[in-house]
Amino acid sequence: MIADGAEDEEKWLAAGIAGLQQNAFYMHRALDSNNLRDALKYSAQMLSELRTSKLSPHKYYELYMRAFDELRKLEMFFKEEARRGCSVIDLYELVQHAGNILPRLYLLCTVGSVYIKSKEAPAKDVLKDLVEMCRGIQHPVRGLFLRSYLSQVSRDKLPDIGSEYEGDADTVVDAVEFVIQNFTEMNKLWVRMQHQGPAREKEKREKERSELRDLVGKNLHVLSQIEGIDLEMYKESVLPRVLEQVVNCKDEIAQFYLMDCIIQVFPDEYHLQTLDVLLGACPQLQPSVDIKTVLSQLMERLSNYAASSAEVLPEFLQVEAFSKLSNAIGKVIEAHVDMPTVGVVTLYSSLLKFTLHVHPDRLDYADQVLGACVKKLSGKGKIEDNKATKQIVALLSAPLEKYNDIVTTLKLSNYPHVMEYLDNETNKVMATVIISSVMKNKTHVSTADKVEALFELIKGLIKDLDGTFDDEIDEDDFNEEQNSVARLIQMLTNEDPEEMFKIICTVRKHILTGGPKRLVFTVPPLFFSSLKLVRQLQGPEENPFGDDTTTTPKKIFQLLNQTIEALSIIPAPELALRLYLQCAEAANDCELEPVAYEFFTQAYILYEEEISDSKAQITALHLIIGTLQRMHVFGVENRDTLTHKATGYSAKLLKKPDQCRAVYSCAHLFWVDDQENMKDGERVLICLKRALRIANTAQQMSSATRGSTGSVALFVEILNKYLYFFEKGNPHITVASIQSLMELITTELQSDSTTPDQATDAFFASTLRYIQFQKQKGGAMGDKYEPIKASSIA
Repeated sequence: MIADGAEDEEKWLAAGIAGLQQNAFYMHRALDSNNLRDALKYSAQMLSELRTSKLSPHKYYELYMRAFDELRKLEMFFKEEARRGCSVIDLYELVQHAGNILPRLYLLCTVGSVYIKSKEAPAKDVLKDLVEMCRGIQHPVRGLFLRSYLSQVSRDKLPDIGSEYEGDADTVVDAVEFVIQNFTEMNKLWVRMQHQGPAREKEKREKERSELRDLVGKNLHVLSQIEGIDLEMYKESVLPRVLEQVVNCKDEIAQFYLMDCIIQVFPDEYHLQTLDVLLGACPQLQPSVDIKTVLSQLMERLSNYAASSAEVLPEFLQVEAFSKLSNAIGKVIEAHVDMPTVGVVTLYSSLLKFTLHVHPDRLDYADQVLGACVKKLSGKGKIEDNKATKQIVALLSAPLEKYNDIVTTLKLSNYPHVMEYLDNETNKVMATVIISSVMKNKTHVSTADKVEALFELIKGLIKDLDGTFDDEIDEDDFNEEQNSVARLIQMLTNEDPEEMFKIICTVRKHILTGGPKRLVFTVPPLFFSSLKLVRQLQGPEENPFGDDTTTTPKKIFQLLNQTIEALSIIPAPELALRLYLQCAEAANDCELEPVAYEFFTQAYILYEEEISDSKAQITALHLIIGTLQRMHVFGVENRDTLTHKATGYSAKLLKKPDQCRAVYSCAHLFWVDDQENMKDGERVLICLKRALRIANTAQQMSSATRGSTGSVALFVEILNKYLYFFEKGNPHITVASIQSLMELITTELQSDSTTPDQATDAFFASTLRYIQFQKQKGGAMGDKYEPIKASSIA
């Protein structure tokens, strides 16, 4: 049916165009022969094609434009006739004899244009006559196009200031009167379209009306172009009359479009000075009008106007723009009781952006907007509408984007109250936006109170708001969120130790509520911030044993110890062990032997009781050995106890190669370069010999189980340890022992039972080249290496 209708319409359009072109042909022939009567006859017949009711507005427009082009030619002919002495008044009378009213009025408008240009009569009289005569067409589509034609031919002939048609009898008021009257009649015709035809075609009619709206809106554009309309006239006459028509038409489509037109076509300074009048019309509009968009566009224009020049800002203060807009929004929301949440939030979001542009220094205004939004949202609970939550995010993001400083935003007392209306997922999105702002602007949040407020805002990332963890959350997203929180913690600094300790306590209070999955991300950055403070306090002028009210390293270590214990709920023994060792090293730097010993003890307990995986044991043991090697605070007894434990753990590893490597690493515990009292060469040699025995056992076990002795990489590694301690001056590492080990390795490599291993061959060859290099270097080290016979081995 629709296809058939479209085909019929195409046929009717084609027939209309054919008839129009045929009559236009005869009209041209009459014009060429200066036959006025025939020209009028055929032009009237041509225009009769516009009387059709069968075409949609879109198709009717095609027909109208063809007729419009022909009328332009006819108008040129009338001008020529007038120039040749033909009376325009007679022409004006003559065209009124056309048989049908529609062609008659098109011809009347065409001649009327020439009549005004001839100045044989005041422009206002001709215009008034034409606009009144056009009332004879009440069919909406035909009437709209006729009046559009009238507007088109008269727009350059209005009695405006500076216009050639401005005279003693013609004032700007007449021009305004003509345009407003034409606009009023066109709007009535446009609205009438909505109420013609069956209800089932409502959607079709709305589409057709949408296609015709620019015909009506052009009147307001013409009105805005009249130079003689000053602010006073606009305020007293133009705007009230236009708004009266907008309000009285009681049509949703017309009201929305015309309010938008008013905002777009008239100057910003006029809007600013007539805010009362413009805003007063908003509550009177139909409830279904999208008033949020209208007001948002108005506020956006005013914001841009404010941003255009600092000189205009006093005008905003003078007219109390913020107060008027705020009151108007309140009244609109009250008048539209069924306004959806997204509409309410959008209005306040636009108002907040306006406030931040016009009054950036008035935080109380911004907070007032947020407070009003909270008041309107009260009782609604968590907002679930996606569009509404997006607008809340936009509302909350506006201060961050304007101030680029979370500290300023934290001064807005109603800011966190707005966030309470976000669902959990959107709350996390907003928290991420806040953290991104801090990172991007490198904002330093430097007091405990501000940190408390900040962490209240981002609590969606720090803990599960409903008390349960969502198992369906994407792991990568979760990791990224927690990493962003970790980066934020690193940004929290203060040079004052007392305040920094308060910040640490505040952060700790929040992150410990985060549950086991979050602690592994958030505890380490808090730890290293705390250790940074410890090192800040370790200077000689600080008293590490200060009173209870003073921040001391001991007090921080106590806090850190409690924090590590909280990790036991995860459990994360490997992380806890690393943190214990970091604390031990920091305590070492502060010369706190008992504290350092306690942290090592805790690390050892964790190793023994919690870490059972062999790979995790290897990593943990090497961390223990490396940290213990750097410790200088321990007395002989404590160090021997810890060292003995470490070497004992080494010998108990599951795999022999792992045992071997751990044992030869323990050799470093007995020889520390910068500490003369920690150079026990004999015990170093014992560790290395034990490592050799373990390596030999590993070879034998490999031979027994696989039929080959396997790689000799362990021997080469031990050889390198021998060379290291030999260079450091350990008297128990002799040339003979090095030579013996090199010969052993060579024998093993040449053995048929040894599994070939290119990496080991290369490692050994590189070690031999190093020995040769040290020989050739000369000096004391060259002399030291000289007795070693590496070339014969190679």
